[in-house]
Parts: sequence; structure tokens; C-alpha cells
Amino acid sequence: MAGAVPSGSFRISPVDRLGRRIDPAVLAAAEEISPRAVAHGMKLLGDLAVIANLLEEAGAIVTRRLRSQSSRTDSQPIQNVPGFLFICFMRKVNRAKRKQVVTVSLREVAQSKPSWTDPAAELDMKILVDEFLDHCDFITQDMFWRRVEGFSWEEIGRVYEMSAHAALERVRHVFQQVRARLKI
Repeated sequence: MAGAVPSGSFRISPVDRLGRRIDPAVLAAAEEISPRAVAHGMKLLGDLAVIANLLEEAGAIVTRRLRSQSSRTDSQPIQNVPGFLFICFMRKVNRAKRKQVVTVSLREVAQSKPSWTDPAAELDMKILVDEFLDHCDFITQDMFWRRVEGFSWEEIGRVYEMSAHAALERVRHVFQQVRARLKI
């Protein structure tokens, strides 16, 4: 099987998980494309073991293709083995990604915007909030935006070395002062 070697590079096994041998030329091509292939695979799948298996399987497929071409004279030979291997690997990664089960967290569902939300109304609200916050001090603005981003009052209080109740009361008090100044 494939794995990480102590030097930090990625090493491919000469035999895939199904016992198919990989040609030395294909192994050299796999070593050449492995940094790019692993980076792409990690971005899509996030599991190094799965990526290693897919790269080995792609290597076995390319080896089988090279052997079948050497026995036939009418087929066009593979000119760029690393490129051919990378495309084969990409197809395997994309196929594995499509087969993954999609899960939706409750937080995403709860925080998603309803379809009837008006973008113009959202823009107006953002402008109003920005105008309102312009009359607040920097700490209160930061506390407000942290709360909008989903921080709890405990987390906000911890950032400013105060209790959750003190953080909430500070924001409430400053907002009351601004409302009085703006006569809202």
C-alpha cells in the first residue's frame, strides 16, 4: 500500500489493493504527479488513505493499458504517461466524490435564509446597522459582530475578560444610549 515516508514525500506501492502489479514507468510517473494529485485529492476527499488507494488503482489501470498497447500495433501509444495517469486519477477521485453521502447539519438548515428573503431589504438593513454602529465604540461594535457571527455571550465575555452577563449588559447599555441620541 501507499503511504508517507519519513522524508515527507508520498510513496506508491508497486501492487494495488487488488493485487495488480504497477509498471516501474507508471510508478515513476506516479511519484512525479503525487504532490499535485495528493493536494487535489485532499481538497475533494480529505482522506489520505482513500487517495493512496485511488492513485494505486489508477496506476494499475494505466499499466494494463500500456501492456495492451504493446501487444496491439494498431493503437496509438500513450505519449505522456504522467498526464494520462493524472487524468485517470482525477476521474477516480471525482467518481469517489460523487459516491459520497451528502450530510446536512442542523446548524446549516437553521441558519439558511428563506427563499423569500429580499436582497434589497437585506442591503437596507445592513446600511441601517452600519449607521447605528457608527455611533457605538469599537468594543461594542466588535461584540455585536461577534454575536451576529454566532459567538455566545460567554465566548464574547471571555475575549474581553468579563462575564457573559456583563458583555450583554454593556451592549444593551450602549445601544440604549445610541437610541436616545438618535431619538429612535
